[in-house]
Amino acid sequence: MEHLTQTLHDLVLHYGYAGLFLVVVLGNLGFPAALEVVLTTAGGLAGQGHLPPVGGLPGWVVAALVALVAELIGASILYGIGYYGGLPFVHRYGRYVRFKEHEYERVHAYFARYGRSTVFWCRFIPFVRGVSSLPAGLSRMPKRYFLTYTALGSALFCFALAFLGNEAGQNLDAILAALHKAALLVSLGVIVLAIAAVLVWRARRKKAAAPDLAA
Repeated sequence: MEHLTQTLHDLVLHYGYAGLFLVVVLGNLGFPAALEVVLTTAGGLAGQGHLPPVGGLPGWVVAALVALVAELIGASILYGIGYYGGLPFVHRYGRYVRFKEHEYERVHAYFARYGRSTVFWCRFIPFVRGVSSLPAGLSRMPKRYFLTYTALGSALFCFALAFLGNEAGQNLDAILAALHKAALLVSLGVIVLAIAAVLVWRARRKKAAAPDLAA
């Protein structure tokens, strides 16, 4: 896994904007690309002159725009797989992504109520952002909402990190190390909250079922 992540990062170093585009697309298809690090690296490379300006736009702005387009393409592919695959997709491939059929209706209900804000905020959560488009598609969230909120979240994500990397300049290595640690802490926090939510939900379910058993 770590070797694959490093390989993806090397694509940006060796192939510039084309490598960045490919890595961001793959990162939005669930590959472990660590995009928060990739985009900061791209901004740093622009700040050091390795990613040149294009059409009068600074390198970090070009990197952010390339990443934004790649995000929308990658996320749309995964969304389309869920949208058009639906329940047959879950039945055939759900076990590979740890998605079970009995969860299908809950995904529908959740995205019908909270889908727009979920799509937006998932753009800022490491690891989760790479697979969040699939349940949005499975729930058949309207395409216009999916694309709008994905674009808004991705734009903030891409431009902020590219700008940070550009400003970091020669201190890029120290910034990346700190950013990587922060990403791990955020991911751990998300996992802990998810486990806590599941435990609370199970406890409430057992409590609700207790009167029925007594009757």
